[in-house]
Formats: sequence, C-alpha cells, structure tokens
Amino acid sequence: MKKQIKIIGSGFSSLAAACYLAQQGHSVTVYEKNDTIGGRARQLKKDGFIFDIGPTWYWMPDVFERFFSDFGKKPADYYDLIKLSPAYQVYFGINEFVTISDNLPEIIKTFERIEKGSGAQLAHFMKEAQSNYDIAIKDLVYRPGVSPMELVTLETAMKVNQFFGNISKDIRRKFKNTKLVQILEFPVLFLGAKPSDTPSFYSFMNYADFGLGTWHPKNGMYSVILAIEKLALELGVTIQTNSNIDKIIVEQGTATALIVNGERIHGDIILSGADYHHSESLLDATYRVYSEKYWEKSTFAPSSLLFYVGFDKKIENVAHHTLFFDVDFDVHAEAIYDQPKWPDEPLFYASFPSKTDSNVAPEGKEAGIFLIPLAPGLDDIPELREEYFEKIIARFEKLTEQDVRYSIIFKESFCVNDFIKDYNSYKGNAYGLANTLLQTAFLRPKLKSKKVKNLFFTGQLTVPGPGVPPALISGKLVSELIQKNL
Repeated sequence: MKKQIKIIGSGFSSLAAACYLAQQGHSVTVYEKNDTIGGRARQLKKDGFIFDIGPTWYWMPDVFERFFSDFGKKPADYYDLIKLSPAYQVYFGINEFVTISDNLPEIIKTFERIEKGSGAQLAHFMKEAQSNYDIAIKDLVYRPGVSPMELVTLETAMKVNQFFGNISKDIRRKFKNTKLVQILEFPVLFLGAKPSDTPSFYSFMNYADFGLGTWHPKNGMYSVILAIEKLALELGVTIQTNSNIDKIIVEQGTATALIVNGERIHGDIILSGADYHHSESLLDATYRVYSEKYWEKSTFAPSSLLFYVGFDKKIENVAHHTLFFDVDFDVHAEAIYDQPKWPDEPLFYASFPSKTDSNVAPEGKEAGIFLIPLAPGLDDIPELREEYFEKIIARFEKLTEQDVRYSIIFKESFCVNDFIKDYNSYKGNAYGLANTLLQTAFLRPKLKSKKVKNLFFTGQLTVPGPGVPPALISGKLVSELIQKNL
C-alpha cells in the first residue's frame, strides 16, 4: 500500500532511504533545513574554488556500486571516479614521509624497506583483514541491529576473540616501527574511537585502505550527493530545502505529522536522518527513548576544526591526501576522548583535491582543506580557530619545506558551533557515535522507535555507524524495516 513518507534531512542516509522507499512505491518527501542538500556533505564554492565541506575520502567503492546496482544503475552513470596514486602520504618529520601506493604489493615493499620482516607480516595481516571485510561489509553491516543474534554466524563464531581484542594491541604485536603502527592504526580512526578501544575485527578497515584503494569522484564527494539526488528525482522523490522541522507530532502513540516552517504536514511514516539526539528533542519528552544521561555517557566520535583555503600557487611536497603525524598521537587522542580539551600539539590532515581534479581550483592555484580532530563540546571562538590555524600552517611550512601563508587568497573555517548550527549536531560532533564494542550493531540507537509507532531513524548515530558507506547502508536498512512494518 502506498504511504506518505516524510524524511527529515538530506544527507547520504536520508537520500539513500528516499530512493529505496520511492522504489517500493511510496510517496516520499525529503525536508532539508539548509538551502542546499547533502547534510554534512555539502559544498563550498568561492572565487572559482570548490571544496567538500564534509567527507573527502572515497573508500569502499563496492558499497557505492552495490547501492546503485539496487536500482539497475552504476556509479559511472552519474560521476567519474579516479583512483588516487599515491593513495596518500604521511609526514612524521621535516621532509620525512611515507608514501602509500595505490596497490598492496607496493605497500608491502614500502613496509619491508622501513622494517625488515614487516612485509610478510603485512601480507598475513591483510589476509585476515580481507576475511573480516568479506564478513562485515558484505554481510553483517546489512543487518538492522534488532537482535544480538544478527552477529552470530559460523564465520563470526570462528572470530569471536577478535570482538574482545583491540586493533592497537594486534598491530603492535606484529609491527615494531612506530611509523608503520600509526599508518595501520589510521583507518580505524574513521570509526570514531581510539585504536585501543576498537575491536580487532575492525581490521577490515585496513583492507578498505590498502586492499581497495582510495578514490576521488570528479568535482568532489558532492558529486555523489548530486548523483543520489538525481536518482531520487528519477524515482519520484520530492526534495524541499529551507524546510526547518519544528516538531514531530505524535497522536495516540503514533507519529502522524511534522511541523515544517510552522506548517503541519501529514505523514504516514516519519523518518529522521537528522542528528538522533536532536530528532528525539522534536518529540514530547514522554516519547523519547534515549535520555540526556544516555547521550552524555556515550562515546562520541570527534568533532573537527576545518579550514578551506584558496592558494594563489600550486603547493609542493604533498599528495591529494596528506596526514601529519609528527606529534604524539596518544597525547592528542587523550585530549579528544579522555580529558576533553583543545590539544596542545594537534595532529592534522590536509587535502589538496586540485592535485587530482583541475575543476576544483582556477588554473595555477590550489584548493586546500585542513582538518584538526577535536573533542565534541569544546568552546569554539574565533580567536581559538585563528590560533590553531597558525599552529598547523607553521608546522605545515616547516615539514614540507615551503612558504605558503603569504600565498593564501582566502580561508573559511568550520567548527563545533557550525556543526551545531547547520546540522543540530549533539555537542557539535562531526562523525556520530564511535564504533566501540559496546556501541556496535544492536547496541547502537535503534532504527525504529520503541515508543512511537511509524517513527524511524537513520544515519551515523544508528546502525551500522559513522562514515559515508555505512550511511548508504543505513538508508537501505531502514527502508527495509519500514516496509516490513507496514
């Protein structure tokens, strides 16, 4: 039976869900509070430069292929993909860096050059990582987090110890060189927790990195948002921007309507892809499942301080993606997870998409994105943003042995306050709930409300977790759950 389905938010998970629900024959409308779609994956255009405001890494291409194939399409029908070579670069000191190639055999050679015997160790480690990837990404993450029994399979039973060990210990048992350890721990940071708090099973992220490679959609990650929007429109979805949700109306225990810009709009099904905490705040208190105490005790993935910088020249000695691990990772991690504060010496990441894509910067110029991971909920004032830009740009110049600050045409920043203002993000977090052992699968906030009939949720605070591929999967999972409950 055709239902009127109203969706809050237009990020990856909401748009994916909209496509699936429209394919099922429902009438679907998406409401976005901002003036452009994309949620955290919006775009900034300025003076001929184009920046992805949010995600910049395209990993797990098979998940994108699986999504589009569900509609008889493929990514190439909508956007061009470029495999990055090298995948990325990691700085550890002045002109001291490790370049990660675009294929595993070369990466194994790189490891062996740095630490004798580590090449063979990496080859063995990657076989286990690929096995975990095949179990997790091709199967487990496509389960809705309804029951702990979803995790019980013959394959997971054979790997049960990996759910109670952690990535950090596993890597340190096999590799002694600090640089190699940090490179191998890097991918799990996408899951939002310290490697020491991330179950060993999540080594599948290393296969996503070294095994499947790093890609770039031409014109940036926003191309993927536009692709899914086009697919959604082809399927008959209606998308309305500048549409702020004031309230979710519940009558006799059933979600029946939204208040959008002050106007009541009926819906047979209400689905929120907005921040989960914020979504429940749109309900009367009696209908909220998760208390303020629950959110306060949860382990959140970091927030970020981001800078979008236009340079009047090409930047040297960097790759498309470049990581700066020249300071103590553990100290910075403590400032994010253990004793939240602004880090004294932050690690940071820089992306120069114009190294790959000539469309994102005027000729002879460079688009630069700089990111510092931060604890959510920190005080965010202009003076601190400026102080930290000076910190990282000074280190950037020193490490890459070049002058760049006087080549800056402009810079824009985005931080905790912006995540709250633009996305109603809890404490200004950037990536949702971390994937720790106690926040995995059925232990995450549910796709379906336990208290309100016909109310559902999707996105990075529910299953399967943070990241763009999981967001696409979340949209699929909730659409299947909605159909099942009709």
